[in-house]
Amino acid sequence: MTAELRIDLDAFADNLAAIRNRVAPAAHMLVVKDDAYGHGLEAIVTRAWAEDVRWFGAFDVRTGSAVRAFLGAEARIFVWIVATAEEARAAVDADLDIGVGDAALLEDVAAASGRGRVHLKIDTGLHRNGVRPEEWPGFVARAAELERDGALEVVGVWSHIAEASDAEDDAARTLFDAAVRQAQDAGLRPVLRHLAASAAGFARPEFRYDLVRIGAFAYGIRPAGGPGEAELGIRPVSTLAAHVARVDGEDVTIDVGGLDGLPSTLAGRLEVGTIQGSRAVRVIGLSESTVAGWSTAQVGDEVLVLGAGAPASVTDAAERIGTIGEEIALRFSPGMPRVYRGG
Repeated sequence: MTAELRIDLDAFADNLAAIRNRVAPAAHMLVVKDDAYGHGLEAIVTRAWAEDVRWFGAFDVRTGSAVRAFLGAEARIFVWIVATAEEARAAVDADLDIGVGDAALLEDVAAASGRGRVHLKIDTGLHRNGVRPEEWPGFVARAAELERDGALEVVGVWSHIAEASDAEDDAARTLFDAAVRQAQDAGLRPVLRHLAASAAGFARPEFRYDLVRIGAFAYGIRPAGGPGEAELGIRPVSTLAAHVARVDGEDVTIDVGGLDGLPSTLAGRLEVGTIQGSRAVRVIGLSESTVAGWSTAQVGDEVLVLGAGAPASVTDAAERIGTIGEEIALRFSPGMPRVYRGG
């Protein structure tokens, strides 16, 4: 037997509905980077489309092109890591919306065959790429010139925020609003503004604008040190399940280890679910882990390691070693079977 990641697509759909209700009238852009946070890109975007999600944040051109292949021409797919002129051409060819945060990429998109849709990115203080405020007037003036020439279409202005404090985020929002006005003064008419991701999108209505980029919450991954799932109205959609491989006296060995989702530093800090209740994880190896045994333990018994039904969520585990839930979720091996139910 092997470990598997079980994914409840109905729970995922419930989370999408909760997000839709929370951020309305803004639209939800479902972020599907890193194989949909390890949940499997095709199954996730297909169910999201069936639940009326129409915007997808795909991070890179390869992922965006895969979403296009799965969903067809009507989906709107936003990518924001476009590193080369070749990738810019591929993005335009795949009819992707392109996040443009530097002058060179703007020229690459303009040079591509076709009229690429772009979202111009202002750096509001996070410094995760984006055009610096002092360079923004010249940048939007050039974008307006290229738009008049028919080389591209500016459909949006966007940015990332640090979500470090309300005061810093307020300052970022002020800068963002000024950048939108400067773009309009340059002759552009962007119809889409997006600034917030999961946390600000849920907590601060004034940050929602036209689109809200939400990934982790859609998969039921709450923020480390933040509000719980019940407060957010979401629930984990996946469960990492393993099986007993050996019974060794007072311990049992399960067929999941560090390469399949468990950082070794969680040993002694994590409990798993068994038919006789929670049991401590004692050792985490490369492919197997040792767990405190129980009186009826047998080879093949199921053990719920993380997620729905287990004693700990991925964020619970993350908090115990000083990281975030997404990092734990993305450690689950791509080779581990994904088993879907619902929908």
